[in-house]
Amino acid sequence: MLAKLHDAPFDDPNWIYEIKWDGYRAIAEVSKKGSRLYSRNGLSFSEDYPAIFEELGKIKKEAVLDGEIVALDKDGKPSFQLIQQYAQGGEVPICYYVFDCLSVGGKSIESKPLLERKKILKALLPKSDLIKYCDHIEERGKDFFALVKKQGLEGMIAKRADSVYKEATRSADWLKVKNVIMEEAVIAGYTEPGGSRKYFGALVLGLYKKGKLVYIGHTGTGFTEKTLKELYNKLQPLKTDTSPFDVKVPVNGEVTWVQPKLVCNLKYTEVTQGGTRRHPVFMGLRIDKEAQEVHEEVKDDSSQNEAEAIKPHKMEATKTINGKKLAFTHLDKIFWPDEGYTKGDVIDYYNTVYPHIIKYMKDRPESLLRMPNGLADKGFFHKDAGLNAPEWVKHIALYSESANKDINYIICNDKPTLLYLANLGCIEMNPWNSRLKSLDNPDYLVMDIDPSEHNTFEQVVETANVIKEILDKAGAVSFPKTSGATGIHVYVPLGAKYTYDQAKEFAHVIATMTQQQLPEFTSLERSLSKRGKDNIYIDFLQNRKGQTLACAYSLRPKPGATVSTPLEWSEVKSGLLPSDFTMKNIVQRIEKKGDLFGGVLLKGIDMMKCLKKLNS
Repeated sequence: MLAKLHDAPFDDPNWIYEIKWDGYRAIAEVSKKGSRLYSRNGLSFSEDYPAIFEELGKIKKEAVLDGEIVALDKDGKPSFQLIQQYAQGGEVPICYYVFDCLSVGGKSIESKPLLERKKILKALLPKSDLIKYCDHIEERGKDFFALVKKQGLEGMIAKRADSVYKEATRSADWLKVKNVIMEEAVIAGYTEPGGSRKYFGALVLGLYKKGKLVYIGHTGTGFTEKTLKELYNKLQPLKTDTSPFDVKVPVNGEVTWVQPKLVCNLKYTEVTQGGTRRHPVFMGLRIDKEAQEVHEEVKDDSSQNEAEAIKPHKMEATKTINGKKLAFTHLDKIFWPDEGYTKGDVIDYYNTVYPHIIKYMKDRPESLLRMPNGLADKGFFHKDAGLNAPEWVKHIALYSESANKDINYIICNDKPTLLYLANLGCIEMNPWNSRLKSLDNPDYLVMDIDPSEHNTFEQVVETANVIKEILDKAGAVSFPKTSGATGIHVYVPLGAKYTYDQAKEFAHVIATMTQQQLPEFTSLERSLSKRGKDNIYIDFLQNRKGQTLACAYSLRPKPGATVSTPLEWSEVKSGLLPSDFTMKNIVQRIEKKGDLFGGVLLKGIDMMKCLKKLNS
């Protein structure tokens, strides 16, 4: 998990604050079979830092830890330059500051709140001078940053106290506030030495923007004669006749270009209007990062605190719609931390898309998935919500055998009810497949193509097209849509002529025939342990009374604010991605293509004729 850059410290009771360590980020895996210690890009640290590696053996439980290997100066402060000396055999004190725990006893705890993970971590770590728990303070970020500045430390990391751990994600739940301006840079070349200096004069530096290497300046300071020689020797095998930049760079004198593979730490005072770094100082090579990872840091402006401007919304806090008064709450609460989208954005979206989505919600019981904290947690299902709703919200009591009581389901038949649901934190909408006038007879059946994390979306597309071929042979019309997550839903209109059991059995036939054509990577086993981690589940059991899926044009609580989007079959081909359809572009798509899904509500198939064609 990575942090976004933030421009100023802030106080917030929902955040904690840690020191920003100036070292090498390191993951430690501890198990009876043996331990591992490695960098973000998978480079082993076990031989480079043997003392820390051996100390991991004192941890009694199997665990995965996240922290930073740090070299300490005589005052006990982290020093990136000293860690370079340690790598060259110098006598330098080092330690591994651990700030997070991802797994204990073979079970992931990434979904637990940060403070709970840190509590587990603290109890897990042994007393040691080499492996240390990274402590924190709560709420008082400004006071903490003042101490960071006084001590001359690089900066602080602010973390949302209830945040989950998101692997390989640069999240606004973690923010870095810098005291010393430090960043990585790619070495693109060097100039000739002048005077009594040997080896080279200055390093020519760049970083990547939109896939291209961009010049950010050059530095000739921060070197000793020893580091000049060592770096010069490392650069010789990388020499090339071609500049890695697209444009001529403003460097005086002759430049020897090198392949842009080495990454260094750079300290500087400010960025000029032209994008170069003023007073840059070489701080040492980074062995834990690839050159392609070095991009310009973009400041985060999404988290809620006094240091930032609140994003305005179209929706007012109180609004009367069709004579119904709605009071919207916490409109500026961040629901998508990475994108900065808010609860207000969700309400705005459903207000706009209402004419299109209501067709697939009207007269259907709603199973509410409420996510009042957005993507920060998994939320909870709330089906029995009707009695707590305003008097103008329609609801129906339906007996549930599993709960042994009546469940008061909300029925969404108008815009005020839809926006009321959005205000409850319902990012996605989950209506039944049947309507009030025929609750035992679904309007359509659904083939839910549900991949494992090891399947590609190309395989999902292939599966969908095989389902279409089988349905075409049966003479059954079908309509695809993205799930908005990792799968595709294929709908077949039934016209409410058949029971749920009949729909389920017909879907079972289609699923079985599909699996027979794609045995290498599909399965009808619902249990992941039985079907294996490499198989797509063709879920025909969604065709049971009370089962729900996100309906057409529903938002999904997924990165990017994706939307479950109806497709033309011609679009279901290689290159299709669910992430292409989001809250920000779906309305323009509907305006261009119209509603592609209306056919699911029209005349249904003749199931017996379809079965006869399949058996012929």
